[in-house]
Amino acid sequence: MKQFKIGLQLYSVREDIAKDLVGTLKAVKAAGYDYVESAGTGFYGLSASEAKALLDEIGLTLISVHSTCVTDENLALLQSLGVKNFTIPYYGIDNYKNDLEGSLAYFNECAEKVQKYGMRLFYHNHDFEYEEIDGKRIIDRVFTETNEGAIAPQFDVCWVTYGGASPAEYIKKYAYKSMTMAHLKDFTCKGAVKGAVYELIEGGEVKKSKEENLFRFRPVGQGVVDFGAVLAAAEDAGIDVLIVEQDQSYETPALEAVRQSREYLKNTFGL
Repeated sequence: MKQFKIGLQLYSVREDIAKDLVGTLKAVKAAGYDYVESAGTGFYGLSASEAKALLDEIGLTLISVHSTCVTDENLALLQSLGVKNFTIPYYGIDNYKNDLEGSLAYFNECAEKVQKYGMRLFYHNHDFEYEEIDGKRIIDRVFTETNEGAIAPQFDVCWVTYGGASPAEYIKKYAYKSMTMAHLKDFTCKGAVKGAVYELIEGGEVKKSKEENLFRFRPVGQGVVDFGAVLAAAEDAGIDVLIVEQDQSYETPALEAVRQSREYLKNTFGL
């Protein structure tokens, strides 16, 4: 199997970062991750020079960011850190339902802004983009009705699955987009009811299902996602970077959960 670059979305360990940024990043490196994806504006309050020095010292590469901040100040900071991938982490369904054309225009504008700073725009899905507007899934409208080359998928395989689709098939479907990245996330679900638990990255309340125990995020390989099919599709599609994310940890501390995910990828697929 192709030797993918394995990264961690730092949102997974956000509570640890809030207590000890340096120690957490060192623990992430020790768990076997060489790449990280940040969450939010800037890099956890550090200046560009401070962030670069810290990442270089630990041996981590900031390969992508999850952010909605496209100000010149933020984009310039990310450019100085060598970031090439700027990912929209969340875009609420009401935006699509109330103004679909305006939403697509917004993505085109974001793409133009980040391109000026040498970055490429990606979109990270949740489950609700697999609902339809006028007979077509929102996710498909995002990738087929924006400007050509404006936005690429960063498929979150957990949310694709929970949205009622096959992540492997969606990776194949949009392989022509040269997406380069995918998010590896796993879950268990005791029923078929949708309405998963997730948190907004840049503020907002936790959204819960009607039955809180219906859905649980799990370390990669401990849930229902077919990662063999996902990785085969990713290899065929030319994806280079696989980013582990676990939105919430429950009985297991977050750093231990992401370590387990890394061990699964190493022991099961040799990654």
